[in-house]
Amino acid sequence: MVTIEGLIQAHGPALLAHAVRLTGGDRHAAEDVAQETWLRAWRHADRLTEDRGSVRAWLLRVAHNIAVDQHRARRARPTEVPLPDGDLTRAATAPSPSEEVENRIMVDAALDTLSPPHRTTLVEVFYADRTAAAAATTLGVPTGTVKSRVHNALRTLRDLPALQAA
Repeated sequence: MVTIEGLIQAHGPALLAHAVRLTGGDRHAAEDVAQETWLRAWRHADRLTEDRGSVRAWLLRVAHNIAVDQHRARRARPTEVPLPDGDLTRAATAPSPSEEVENRIMVDAALDTLSPPHRTTLVEVFYADRTAAAAATTLGVPTGTVKSRVHNALRTLRDLPALQAA
């Protein structure tokens, strides 16, 4: 029976050189391939005898298969691109403080055009972030009433000239 230590001493350098060639010169990837190859050799140590064929050929074929599998796995995943420091997407879309004030004034003016029940219902659903059922419980009205008030209020707001220009 051949020991793994003996195999590593006899075939280690050749296996690593082969793995480096398979990975296009990427030493870290080659070391991963070699390590996985040795792990499989350890799992199948009972099969690794010279009377069943060349142990080196078996090791090199396993390394080849592992390298191909890793290459396919990398190709199947989208390329990861690190983002620069800071969240650029939020910075590009976040309104400035003055724009926030302008937006708040416009929303308040638009809400003032609604009847009190419609205004209160929109505030419960959108500002308090409640579901229709939760808003219905808070307002003491049926869920269907909340849904119809939200629908009618949004339709009224969409028709406002000030919001159509914005």
